[in-house]
Amino acid sequence: MENDNLVEIRSLKGLQDALLFKAFEAAFKDYEIQLNQKELFEMLNRRGFSADLSFGAFVNDKLVAFTFNGIGQHRGRYTAYDTGTGTIEQYRGQGLASRIFEYSIPYLRKAGVKQYLLEVLQHNESAISVYTKLGFTIQREFNYFVKSQKAIQLIPKTLNAAYTIRSLTFNEFKHKPEFGDFNPSWQNNQEAIERRKETFLFFGAFFEGALVGYCVLEPGSGDITQIAVDKLHRRKGLGTSLLKEAIAHNQNSELKCVNTQLECSSITRFLAAQNIDLSGKQFEMIRDL
Repeated sequence: MENDNLVEIRSLKGLQDALLFKAFEAAFKDYEIQLNQKELFEMLNRRGFSADLSFGAFVNDKLVAFTFNGIGQHRGRYTAYDTGTGTIEQYRGQGLASRIFEYSIPYLRKAGVKQYLLEVLQHNESAISVYTKLGFTIQREFNYFVKSQKAIQLIPKTLNAAYTIRSLTFNEFKHKPEFGDFNPSWQNNQEAIERRKETFLFFGAFFEGALVGYCVLEPGSGDITQIAVDKLHRRKGLGTSLLKEAIAHNQNSELKCVNTQLECSSITRFLAAQNIDLSGKQFEMIRDL
């Protein structure tokens, strides 16, 4: 436990969800996208949130800064993932996020965590500077896309009679072939989907009964978590047909495609063709523990 100028840093274990949400809401009150308590914990659960291995700074027992850590596997290594770091406005500029991170390291190591993973908006130069000083290095660059459903202009193609589109069960998706051009980010990988599989819808494209493409949608958030088509069956309208199915089942006013790898020009071109424009970029950063 650390106590300096009335700031105490400790685990978030046992803290009520309402108190965690109150701190989150205050720290992110100026952000364009707002989450209610239910949406926040759906997001955290999908990303593997562990209160025991998450930490915060307290002043007079009030949570004023925090890092919500997700715990799981990343490319075969036991990993902690920053699924939300924030500081209430009046406590910013005191280096609390860095202090929380440094405090957490021995606890994460004791739990067997081998590395720490995070994503940061590329225009957030101050955060990137802090993470670089803490020993993080850039691994990948991601694009993210957000579009109002009403503004999406699909240009459907007539599918060859040998192709069909239908819903998949989670088990069908789980045992799918790999058609994507890059490894999904933490929030979009197989483990994240499995944590919240009841909140996702799965659609498949088939050629003569064989799966050749798929799309995974979280209808509550409007998040296209994965969409991919076998290279041998691209440019035949399957991606557009899968996207059309997702839009028909989406319950959100927006459609989102977050963390597509920058080098994957095929997904960028595909989304641009559907009038889904680039909204921003992120860095994926990592540090060994």
